[in-house]
Amino acid sequence: MKFYTIGYGGRNPQEFVAILKNHGIRIVVDVRLRPEHSSMGAYVKAKDCEKGIEGLLARSGMEYVWLPELGNVFLGCEDWRDRYEELIDVAGHLLTRRLLQLKMPLCLMCAEKDVTKCHRGVISDYLLKNGHKVDHIL
Repeated sequence: MKFYTIGYGGRNPQEFVAILKNHGIRIVVDVRLRPEHSSMGAYVKAKDCEKGIEGLLARSGMEYVWLPELGNVFLGCEDWRDRYEELIDVAGHLLTRRLLQLKMPLCLMCAEKDVTKCHRGVISDYLLKNGHKVDHIL
């Protein structure tokens, strides 16, 4: 399976959607722990599915899926990367179970534009170790 990843930080909604469409993405998988707290309104997981990120994607013909089990529970800790890597190493098979059942093509989404500073990079490393392909949309 081939996975894509993207961070929306610094991108306006129209640019974000255009990039996803250019890559043929059909499902955007939100790996943020608390998407309802986004500081950028277009990317918030709103109570009304016609608003926020769900509405933005739906109007563009894409599906939105939130997988809170892939969220970074160590965000705010200085050693978040080490802790998250340990979590994925121990429980990755459980944490990615729903992800692996989704249809392709899909894209893992988080706020951080730079994948090297984001936990979706750790998720990607786990997927690569398990025989999948990953393409980071920059």
